[in-house]
Amino acid sequence: MSRVGRVERTTKETSVTVEIDLDGTGRVDVSTGVGFFDHMLDQLGRHGLFDLSVKTEGDLHIDSHHTIEDTALALGAAFRQALGDKVGIVRFADASVPLDESLAQVTVDLSGRPYLVHREPDGMAPMIGAYDTTMTRHILESFVAQAQIALHVHVPYGRNAHHIVECQFKALARALRYASEIDPRQTGVPSTKGAL
Repeated sequence: MSRVGRVERTTKETSVTVEIDLDGTGRVDVSTGVGFFDHMLDQLGRHGLFDLSVKTEGDLHIDSHHTIEDTALALGAAFRQALGDKVGIVRFADASVPLDESLAQVTVDLSGRPYLVHREPDGMAPMIGAYDTTMTRHILESFVAQAQIALHVHVPYGRNAHHIVECQFKALARALRYASEIDPRQTGVPSTKGAL
């Protein structure tokens, strides 16, 4: 069974191609033009053990918002596509990941219903290089909307903005990896409704 998703998204602002293999080995090839965002997508692929290819060209002469948003939308759509009919998946998972003084706790339900709860410390530095730290929540909102999953992300403490954001992506990677794994004892879709 191949669990691969491929999405191309083209607008007047961006051109995005995302490919993801849920049963990969963590091979990542990412280029969005936003260095820190590339670093976060690399964390997502490597720690999720997803083979991930992302190629984005966007209107970076304006700012990075459209590039980041459209990439997250395409990534969510590709993830949903790769999940297919969800037969045999674990469905629910959580992961906690520290990065020095920061901790992220992520819980996911591959439910077919988009919902995001996101909490991180107040007073975080506004920028990491060219990356606007307020985009982290927007990335997750965009991903959740297209992946059609319920996602809870909580960073109870942290000081360094780089660490606060990075541990979220690492924990997300682990939770998505565990939730999307195939459970050999699960013979159908893990829902009393019979569909996700």
